[in-house]
Amino acid sequence: MNAIRVVVADDQEIARTGLRMILDAQPGIEVVGEAADGLRAVELARRLRPDVCLFDIRMPRCDGIEATRRLAGPDAADPIAVVVITTFDLDEYVYAALRAGARGFLLKDAGPDLLAQAVRAAASGEALIAPSITARLLAAFAGAGPAAPPAQPVEALTDREEQILATVARGRTNSEIADELHISLSTVKSHVASLMTKLGVRNRVEIAIWAYETDRVRP
Repeated sequence: MNAIRVVVADDQEIARTGLRMILDAQPGIEVVGEAADGLRAVELARRLRPDVCLFDIRMPRCDGIEATRRLAGPDAADPIAVVVITTFDLDEYVYAALRAGARGFLLKDAGPDLLAQAVRAAASGEALIAPSITARLLAAFAGAGPAAPPAQPVEALTDREEQILATVARGRTNSEIADELHISLSTVKSHVASLMTKLGVRNRVEIAIWAYETDRVRP
């Protein structure tokens, strides 16, 4: 099995070194490039085509949000998975990162295990947001109301899809959903794919945001 290839971007050299050491020590993960600013990170990612990019938010020339948008946003022709990591536990940063297309959001004190989990989740098409942030963030923005009314499904959700929707919104992985609902992993993946199609969203994070914005799920 090929290692998950990661590009790390942070304007502080000591932070980049620390992230590289943590990730390179994890089985099946390899850091293939580093960047000290957002523009360089985007260029490097487009050239190396890593499985996952790990971006700090505050970077010169192009911040982590804009770098994420360029690589993973709706206008990205061939999106790359991005996990945003920061020292700043600010809701507006988290929400902007997720809206830009990020598949994960962690604080720098998350620890090696959670960091590795987020990278692996992003590489497999799932999403991981720091547990301390998830419910508070989604509830806060859902309570404030979205900028525009959330789009209605192109086709009504089935009862099972509503169940899957709720578990995804609570941050469960496919394996956890399969165990919780006593269904196979392939069935979970099929339902998640169906949800993305019906809701017109690109990833699990957007499924979760939609669930909270439509009051399907409450923390």
